[in-house]
Amino acid sequence: MAETQLQQRGQQWLETFLKLAAFPATVTAEIRNTSAEKSCWLTIDHTSLQPNQIEALLSNNGAVLDSIQYLASSVLNIGQEEQIAYTIEINGYRAQRLTELTAIAEDAAARVRETGEEYEIKSLSSAERRQVHSILQDSADIETFSRGQEPDRRLVVRLAGSGSDET
Repeated sequence: MAETQLQQRGQQWLETFLKLAAFPATVTAEIRNTSAEKSCWLTIDHTSLQPNQIEALLSNNGAVLDSIQYLASSVLNIGQEEQIAYTIEINGYRAQRLTELTAIAEDAAARVRETGEEYEIKSLSSAERRQVHSILQDSADIETFSRGQEPDRRLVVRLAGSGSDET
């Protein structure tokens, strides 16, 4: 499917979803290519929403937004030959959270390098764990994997080659 079609499809789906949820807002769509993947960013125009509506979408540390994003990716990829990740942004939340996750990842890697011991990062959503995996994937001396079962799944950072992976 062409990038324009992916964008239009995502934009229309999210605008309809928000309207049905009584959060009518316009959505802009943009294809972004990173070293890890190509994704479609769907940005909700928060200016037409009330503060309590924005708060509701971002509640539980972004869990509501993560759930909508998971639903969007699942529904929009049904029957598609080319799978694409959909990222839903509102009011700069994802960009701010990425900055925070980068700092968390870099701090964890520094601790592991200093102590030689693995370090667990708790309280991340599955999407955030994937982001931290991606942030640290180019570190030749560091490896990451997830341990445990939801809702207590944790991301582990350790020196490369220092043990067997758990998933």
